[in-house]
Amino acid sequence: MLGSLARALRLSDSDRDLIFRLAGSEPPGIGRIPMTVRPSVMRLLDRLAGLPALVLSAKSDVLAWNPPAAALFGDWSAQPPERRNLIRQRFLGGGPDRVVETGDQAGAADCVGCLRTAQARYPRDPSLAALVDELRSGSTQFDELWRSGRSGRLRSRTASVAHPELGVLTLDCDVLSVPEADQTVIVYSSATGTATASALELLRRTGRV
Repeated sequence: MLGSLARALRLSDSDRDLIFRLAGSEPPGIGRIPMTVRPSVMRLLDRLAGLPALVLSAKSDVLAWNPPAAALFGDWSAQPPERRNLIRQRFLGGGPDRVVETGDQAGAADCVGCLRTAQARYPRDPSLAALVDELRSGSTQFDELWRSGRSGRLRSRTASVAHPELGVLTLDCDVLSVPEADQTVIVYSSATGTATASALELLRRTGRV
């Protein structure tokens, strides 16, 4: 009933949560990482038709992607939802097999710090706990970085993506925040006139995956 009232009044998430608490109830989904992408963010993804873009959850699950991202990284929909996670892919593999993203030690530490930050926000999220357990048991590097206790966040950086037909593409990777949903939009690009920019344009035109 409270949820129906909040929807009828078109309340913001914070006002909805306040109504639940005033009524002595726990707000819906509290303690769980938001996994639903807002329609407005999906529209933004559609507008970024010329650049690969992903929407990530607070623990780096790939929640949505546009056609250029599918052409660059492969078909995420062919992977089970629990394997559509960039941090899991980085340390354990298991993402789209034909593309491997590489990075330096600082980038690896940022990924682990991102999960520590998510754990502080969502200590009761079972999928986050399962992911951390899997990473700690499956990757010595992840476990060592996890035990360092460092928090962090995903940062804009340069990323290298190895494509089976186009070779290694060096891309600017920009992180755009969607704070209300605790999600991020990752956009990959390259300066005009570079070989990587030409490769991205080829992927956009052919849509090859």
